Order: sequence, then C-alpha cells, then structure tokens
Amino acid sequence: MKRIFAAIKIYPSDQFFQIYSELKSSCKYDRINWVQPYQIHVTLKFFGETEEALISEIQKNLREIADRYPPFELILREIGIFGSYYKPRVIWVGIEKNETLASLANEILVRMENLGFEKDRQNFVPHLTIGRIKYTDNKQLFQQAIERYKSQFIQEQRVGEFYLIESKLSTKGPTYSIIESYPLKKGSS
Repeated sequence: MKRIFAAIKIYPSDQFFQIYSELKSSCKYDRINWVQPYQIHVTLKFFGETEEALISEIQKNLREIADRYPPFELILREIGIFGSYYKPRVIWVGIEKNETLASLANEILVRMENLGFEKDRQNFVPHLTIGRIKYTDNKQLFQQAIERYKSQFIQEQRVGEFYLIESKLSTKGPTYSIIESYPLKKGSS
C-alpha cells in the first residue's frame, strides 16, 4: 500500500517567498505547521492508502488524461483561511478561476470514480495549503496578517505537467516522492 495523490507542483517565486516569510513572521506566536515551500502543490485527487496493483491502472488513466490537455497558466492571488475567524484551521493561497484546471481536475475525479475511488465530498476548490493552524495566540493580530494579503497578486506559473506523488508520514511531517510525471499534450505550447 502506498499513500498517494495527483498534484500540480508549484515553484514559488521571489514574491511568493516574500509573502510567505512575512506571514510566518507576523504569526510567530501562533502554533502553525507551515508547509515547506518546496512541498507546496495543488492537489488534483487524493487517493489515500492505495493497493500497489491499482497504481498501474491509475497511472494509465492519468497518462491518457494528460494527453488531452494543453499547458496552461495559473495565477496565484490572495491569502485566506478555511475555518472560522474564531477557529481558523488552514491558511491557503488562492488560485484564480481557470477552466482548464477545473476541467482537468474534474476528468481525473470522474475517471478515478470509475476505478472505484469515491468522489470527494466537496467540489474542487483549487488552492495551496501553506499552513495548518493548531492555535492562534491573538486572533485579531492573526486576522490582520491574513487581511494584509487578501487580494494580493502572488505569482503566475505555467503548468506543463502534473504528478502522481507518494506521501510518507512521519513525526517531522510528510515527505513526498514523485512516482510518475504526466506532461500535458505533447508538442503544445
């Protein structure tokens, strides 16, 4: 069994690093598990613990899907939270609406449902998790830090491939290793 997911890797720009660092500094008294910048990604489908025998079928389907989509641009904009003002749970970076991304994610969900993977309970909401909140020391200061970047442009990134990734959990956090990459529509620009 392997704990796997399909995702688009994000390669943080200088602007991303600056905002990430400023946010971390502003929230230094809060208990937040910050995602390492080199691990930041857009999850397309989380499979969880998966039988090795099924992984080759997942790979075959992901290859077929990737061949159907051209490369596209993602625009990262704004910082927000999941949860409430009183009990925030996750700090995220938003992704501007993108029809290609939405279509790609939906096709993956439908194809994987045909392989026996349940469709996610919620609609696909593209975002990057950058921090998991355990405790906020001063909710007002925390909210002010988040508000500072509410509608800020963060970066643009060209997406030319996505990945099937294995996640191994440990007390130090997850470690990710790429099982396979899926270039989008070969020969397209």
